[in-house]
Amino acid sequence: MTASSNPTAPRDESKAVHFDSTAHLMNRISSQLASQLSLVSLDGRRRPEPPALVVVAHGSRDPRALSTVRALLDKVRAQRPGLPVHLGHIELNEPLLTDTLTGLGDREAILVPLLLSRGYHVKRDIPEMAAETAVRARVAPALGPHPLLVDALHARLVEAGWRTRMNDWTRGQSAVILAAAGSRDPESKVDTGRTAQLLSDRLGVPVVPAYATTAAPRVQDAIDALTASGRTRVAIASYFTAPGRFATECAEAAPWIASAPLGTHQAMADLLLHRYDQMINLRGAGNGATSHPQPALAG
Repeated sequence: MTASSNPTAPRDESKAVHFDSTAHLMNRISSQLASQLSLVSLDGRRRPEPPALVVVAHGSRDPRALSTVRALLDKVRAQRPGLPVHLGHIELNEPLLTDTLTGLGDREAILVPLLLSRGYHVKRDIPEMAAETAVRARVAPALGPHPLLVDALHARLVEAGWRTRMNDWTRGQSAVILAAAGSRDPESKVDTGRTAQLLSDRLGVPVVPAYATTAAPRVQDAIDALTASGRTRVAIASYFTAPGRFATECAEAAPWIASAPLGTHQAMADLLLHRYDQMINLRGAGNGATSHPQPALAG
């Protein structure tokens, strides 16, 4: 199996405009039409099947995580009819990624991590697991940072009770903790910090990244620091793809409101397909099991 790397750095989307609901709807309609048309060539013959999309989840002992991921993949399938969509886990749940890829034989597949930042899973574990199989794999970047994640985070906060309109006094009392799992990889912390800044720009209040484990500051330490600074309305924004132990613990620590994990929000399905399309559209990229370097804000 050969390795591939990204020959072109994705554009910086830090100034990307907010996707409103109409734009999301039009994008989904266009995506479905393009998917259907791509199955037929100009002479009327059916085209070869596109590379499989393999969504790579971490895995969790919490049964809610698996059901959430499966529901998210159902959304992806509905949005892109004709695209083979598969699920593989790094650990803890079946099917494991190696089993899923083995079942694909030697066909081409795009592996999209259901992970929110760069880290050892994206850089090492997923490529190494793919290399154990015959599949011709390319590994997409992690999902974040990206404006679509901010769309989902914002929507989840509003669902939890966040006010979209605040007076100056209320805004001065408010802050958000972006609660993430944590990683020993320093680039993961960079990515989470970038997402926190994008969310802060959207909300107009401070957003502090904090972690359930491994990295600092821990969530409770961030809560204490914000409270000491006079922020009495501190919300927890759950930066987790699905329910689980860490998401639950972070939500229970919230001094005010806590949002639900990103879960099956439409922006998550859109972003999985966006990462898949990025890999399809790369020029000069061969097949392989090596992930692509990701800048501070990937397109």
